Amino acid sequence: MTDNRTATPAPKQPAEPPPPAAAGQTDVYAIHGADPEVLAYAMAKYSRSSLSMKESLAEISSQRAEQFLNTFYFQYGHRSIADLAHIPFAIERLSLLAAIALVDEQRWDGQERSTRYQNFRKSGWYTPELGERTTGYTASVEALFAAYDRVGAGMLEALKSAIAQPAEMKDESYVRTLKARAFDVARYLLPLATNTSLGQIVSARTLEGQIARLLASEYAEARTLGERLKSAAAGPAWNVAHDAARVLCEEVGSVDAACGLRVSDALLRPVKAAPTLVKYSAANEYSIATRAELRAAAADLMAGQPIEPAPVVDLVENSGSLEVELATSLVYAECHYSWRQIHRTVSALAAPRVAEIVALGVKHRGRHDELPRAFSAGQGFQFDILMDIGGFRDMHRHRRCVQLIQPYTDAHGYETPVCPGQPTLAEAGLEQTYTAAMDAAHAAYRNLRDAAGAEAAAYLLPLGTRVRAIFKMDFAEALYIAELRSGVAGHFSYRRVAWEMYRAVARRHPALAGCFRIEDVNQPVDLLQR
Repeated sequence: MTDNRTATPAPKQPAEPPPPAAAGQTDVYAIHGADPEVLAYAMAKYSRSSLSMKESLAEISSQRAEQFLNTFYFQYGHRSIADLAHIPFAIERLSLLAAIALVDEQRWDGQERSTRYQNFRKSGWYTPELGERTTGYTASVEALFAAYDRVGAGMLEALKSAIAQPAEMKDESYVRTLKARAFDVARYLLPLATNTSLGQIVSARTLEGQIARLLASEYAEARTLGERLKSAAAGPAWNVAHDAARVLCEEVGSVDAACGLRVSDALLRPVKAAPTLVKYSAANEYSIATRAELRAAAADLMAGQPIEPAPVVDLVENSGSLEVELATSLVYAECHYSWRQIHRTVSALAAPRVAEIVALGVKHRGRHDELPRAFSAGQGFQFDILMDIGGFRDMHRHRRCVQLIQPYTDAHGYETPVCPGQPTLAEAGLEQTYTAAMDAAHAAYRNLRDAAGAEAAAYLLPLGTRVRAIFKMDFAEALYIAELRSGVAGHFSYRRVAWEMYRAVARRHPALAGCFRIEDVNQPVDLLQR
């Protein structure tokens, strides 16, 4: 019998480690293969030992790392140690609403599925526990997805009719580019219930806070997500090399007789990313109690006031005392009024009443609790932004500023997508489809809100619904956001916001306007350029 199998080449010998630096020279080398907690322990030892990194890793076991972390991290509060352990996660099939909650961290790195390049009709959606109201909820979501399909397909045909295909452009590139433009419009109809997926790489310190924040959420889905993140960090991680190592073991045994190379047991052993650093993560009771009291204070303070109309971008002046700004910030995140309206109301209060509101923010603070984000005050530029949720998700990625996000509501209405140079909904014959779908979704939201509460109903709000958030930053960040987000390749929603941010700064500080390299978003763009 002839053996037709291809001979397996002998595995390559591991590369030799870099030679040690000569005496007196700086030594630099990358590190791979150490468990996150073990690596954090080794790096933390620099402050308590003269050992090199190689020497530290050679002597460390996972048990010793756990003992060290229990002593210095939990007993002495050395939270910077957890900054040294970075852990990658895949989080798949969560709602857009939960994804926004998940990534609401200032120290966060990751990527999410794009509504521009993927058809979210195939993603499915999240359904909260609604009992007998589930049927109506499902019908509302399905109606939005049906409108999403119609608007997407109709806008693609309108774009093809309006924009000729260049002779040098391939058919697939032409269609793919215009389809992305069509998705830019259709995404306004995606409900917050729509499933998405994302990957994140965060430090154990960020993860610990993220878990505690999610466990304290008003949304059951977010609380479940917090539990699953904790379990994923404490339990065995999925090992990319595991399957390949297992196949190799089955084919050649634990030792390859040809070369004597032992298959490393490290490839097959379960690795737990951060079992020690997250084991005490729990719901942030400080956040829960503070949110309830501030929400009641906001309702009392603003009682009887209608929500005043506000522009898309309002650069509010940082006037008055720091105490007034702090009180305004604390109230802002628990209601639906503009910053300007709340600030005016707070400014009219007597100083003792302002102090009472500020005190609510620290009343329930425990020994290791960080202050709420609202206490990050004093920045020179504060932009109160009212925009569609879909565009906000892109602005939300700017983490070098302080963002206070108000709860979802239908109180601000919804946006109608308009892009200079692109066919409008009316021109594409889609205006009635869009308006009817948005109006029906908001009506379904109100009905479910009255019957089951605002948390469950929020999933029915489409991405075209307006949401309000304040962005506090310095001048460099204002310039960065305005320049980046006004670019011609960006989505027209946040391009408009970036333009208005620039104009607001230019009006207040005309001498600084020339620092911006800005794109006028009112000029039509080449829709075939991405």
